[in-house]
Amino acid sequence: MANAENYNNNCGTLLCKTPFILKFFSKHDVPLSWRMKQHEKVLEDGVLHPETTVVSIFPSPMHYAGPTEVQWHAKARINAGANFYIVGRDPAGMGLESEYVKVAAYDKTQGKMAFFDPSRAQEFLFISGTKMRTLARNKENPPDGFMCPGGWKVLVEYYDSLAPADNGKVPIPT
Repeated sequence: MANAENYNNNCGTLLCKTPFILKFFSKHDVPLSWRMKQHEKVLEDGVLHPETTVVSIFPSPMHYAGPTEVQWHAKARINAGANFYIVGRDPAGMGLESEYVKVAAYDKTQGKMAFFDPSRAQEFLFISGTKMRTLARNKENPPDGFMCPGGWKVLVEYYDSLAPADNGKVPIPT
């Protein structure tokens, strides 16, 4: 969980008292057991407030992409009783009050995540999920302030665990 997500979740507390992290994952993502361990570290490190943050899973892989994917996830949240949907794009008339977030990126001048300012584009660093996974696989660190240290350590441990095991399976974190 990169600090861009945490930054947006913390900004979401201006709308509601309890951020609800309802993640969905693709087959290329880090496995759920490892993600949950990473979420625990984010809460332990105080990046998100542990007493007011609900962590849950949304067991729906990404099938559609783009606006259709956003509509699917918006409708699923409506059915689950959500009042707000914090999202980066319009779910196109789903009848759910949407709060749009700005793009968050690593501000090199502040050494932390911030909303992207196009007038200072050269001062921002975008680190994609692919880049982040590559750094973790190579045991390289992202810039300080990009991700909480405990969460990053879990990601590196996951990639370390991918060394071929006797049974060919990825170990479950302890």
